[in-house]
Amino acid sequence: MENNQSKKGRIIVIEGLDGSGKGTQSKILMEKLSQQYKVRKISFPDYDSPASQPVQMYLNGEFGSNASCVNSFAAASFYAVDRVASYLKDWKQDYESGTVFVLDRYVTSNMIYMPAKLPKNEWDSFLSWLSDFEYDKLGLPRPDGVIYLDMPTEISQKLMSGRYNNDESKKDLHEKDVAFLNACRESALYAADNQGWMVIACNEGDAPRTIEDIASEVYKTACAFLED
Repeated sequence: MENNQSKKGRIIVIEGLDGSGKGTQSKILMEKLSQQYKVRKISFPDYDSPASQPVQMYLNGEFGSNASCVNSFAAASFYAVDRVASYLKDWKQDYESGTVFVLDRYVTSNMIYMPAKLPKNEWDSFLSWLSDFEYDKLGLPRPDGVIYLDMPTEISQKLMSGRYNNDESKKDLHEKDVAFLNACRESALYAADNQGWMVIACNEGDAPRTIEDIASEVYKTACAFLED
């Protein structure tokens, strides 16, 4: 009898802090992989979905003016609801039929941003709780590989300012809090080590690497995940 698991799709996640180039790199990866596989790209949060409303309220500062106003577990739940609604409504069938997915953010984003609100001695227990909550309790599929794009915060801030034409008011609750983003980079590298993600450095000294250079490394890494 054929193993039903063999029919399941594959998931490659592109992660990174705001301004690290996730959107660009996930788009390039999807285009390259589409030459070999049936591929879909999905970005989270899904701001077009009603399920993302709590996320939008949180990022717009409606629950408080900084990230610490909502605890890690509550904020993680906002994002989890958005993901599970997307999965059940939009891409579960394709995943179960064998489609390869390139995800721009996923459960792994909660593993980056939410531990930064907690004492370091609680990071392991939070990561365990989150994995059980989203993957086991909510039933989201686990990724086959996670690529973390590591960009120093000072560089990503400059890139984001350029994206918003230096209008700082366009930044959301996370993007404008540099101290929080620095803490998130530390928790991200911790999660990468804890969870076995592949880390790709996106800078050379004080400057970002070229998009093409990063894309080449991302593609090779993704192919290795898919061949496992």
